[in-house]
Amino acid sequence: MVSEQRERILEAALEVLAARGFKGTSIDAVAERAGLTRQGVLHYFPSKKRLLLEVLDFREALHRENLSDRRVGEDWAGDFAEAVAFEQSHPSLATVHSVMLAEAVTGQEPAADYVQQRCRSLQDHLAASLTERYGEHLPSGLSAPTAAAAVLALVEGVHQLWLVDPEAELETDRYPRIVRDTVAVLLGTDSLADPAAEPGTHPAPHPHDPATGPAADLDPTDGQSLATNG
Repeated sequence: MVSEQRERILEAALEVLAARGFKGTSIDAVAERAGLTRQGVLHYFPSKKRLLLEVLDFREALHRENLSDRRVGEDWAGDFAEAVAFEQSHPSLATVHSVMLAEAVTGQEPAADYVQQRCRSLQDHLAASLTERYGEHLPSGLSAPTAAAAVLALVEGVHQLWLVDPEAELETDRYPRIVRDTVAVLLGTDSLADPAAEPGTHPAPHPHDPATGPAADLDPTDGQSLATNG
């Protein structure tokens, strides 16, 4: 359970990191955003690197919480669409992921190590889940590793598109719909979601289906698509 004070710091750090990146973020800036002293932040997070890693974990936890009402894994296309819809309604989650990804591409630590490990972990986890359900090849004909990489690349690319699309806020269902429809094609399955349902709504929870599917880990990116792939 995250304490109220700790969560306050993480939320403030998320906003600052999204705006400034790791290098541009300081403990003092986070403390100011959180309404605390520098020592108040350091009491919970003894270093800036530790704070960043905890923020990324916090981001993923928010994704898992958002998906907790879904029967995750029954409708993967809908699960990934919901993850994208959630980040569209919480832009700082997607922005901090994109900032960390940009820093990883240029080899900046600690983003580079985190992103590399997370990307591989996500692909392996999704590929294993697809193999468990469909075997070596999916109904679409793709191998499980190829489909896993393609799905995560799709979600990653969609994140970048809507972040720079000024119309995204006006047509909030567009990018989640693109993800839902394309994932269904990549997997070769019909989405179980109601075609009339908007992303952001959840089916009734099922007591025997906890949110443990691949989209729960994703941030999207991620939950985790630094992961989403974040």
